[in-house]
Amino acid sequence: METVKNRNPVLLIHGIFRKAGVFRTMATYLNQEGWQVWTPNLKSNLGEIGLDSLAEEVAAYIHQNFDPHQPIDLVGFSMGAIVSRYYLQRLGGIDRIGRFITISAPHHGTKMAHLLPGIGTEQMRPQSAFLQDLNRDAGRLRQVNFTSIWTPWDFIIVPANSSEMPEAENIQVRVFAHAMMVQDAQSLQAVAAALRQPLKPYRPPGHIPAPQKSLRDSDIT
Repeated sequence: METVKNRNPVLLIHGIFRKAGVFRTMATYLNQEGWQVWTPNLKSNLGEIGLDSLAEEVAAYIHQNFDPHQPIDLVGFSMGAIVSRYYLQRLGGIDRIGRFITISAPHHGTKMAHLLPGIGTEQMRPQSAFLQDLNRDAGRLRQVNFTSIWTPWDFIIVPANSSEMPEAENIQVRVFAHAMMVQDAQSLQAVAAALRQPLKPYRPPGHIPAPQKSLRDSDIT
């Protein structure tokens, strides 16, 4: 039985145009509920660099701040969810993450990404080469406790059900607007419930497909 003492540390990864401060309410709530929470700032949050590069920042942060044998629970919000997925699926994170929670994630892209330039935003467009590559072996995410929390009233993830994944436990909350998904009580409670779920049995390390640096549609012939 899990106790507060032996819970995994929780790492919160922010999205585009935001920094770690977006998690102030969530971090406070989880701290009060007994979790140790870490909220790194990604160096770039404007979508101008590849999400794979941001995932490498996450990998470096974990390497620098946690014992290599310390399992971690990972929460990714919006763009941060896709950055986190790349870390799991391409950089070996699948072998040390116990619970993976995404919040308002553009797993299948968002039409809003067409409004902005940059490699990172291009990678979040529907049918992008980057997302097609990640979704091709998304079944690997069944190795971890994977939960996707989303709202039908999301005006940044368009369509909102882009957040649903067949590999995940999909939790729909009635929260109005994208930014409130890391502040509203329904979301906070859903995250805490997912973090309390018993871990899946140990699974042996799987094959990690080779990373594809900043994969863009223009790279596909």
